[in-house]
Amino acid sequence: MAHHVVHFEVLGKDAAALQGFYGDLFGWSLNADNPMNYGIVKPDDAGIGGGVGPSPDGSTLVTFYVEVDDLQAALDRAEELGGKTVMPPMDVPGGGPSLAQFTDPEGNRIGLVKGM
Repeated sequence: MAHHVVHFEVLGKDAAALQGFYGDLFGWSLNADNPMNYGIVKPDDAGIGGGVGPSPDGSTLVTFYVEVDDLQAALDRAEELGGKTVMPPMDVPGGGPSLAQFTDPEGNRIGLVKGM
């Protein structure tokens, strides 16, 4: 079974400015009414959902998330292929999906998600 990209996120220092930029640029309606100020972009019938928000350390980051059945197995396989785990499996607070992240051999950060 192929695994699909199911979510994206754009993170940076000024979440409100980024949310305004992407909302204006692409006509996205972002809902950041949550404790993390994470602007949720709802998918339409031709796209995937995502988020625009603050990064924990103030750096900029664009990540896409691929849905998998087993986060740890996917991380293990990524490491076998030369990748590196940068965020072990964790549950999103409030009952969201489970997430993990790795970097590919070139250092690009890729997200994994289970339970979307």
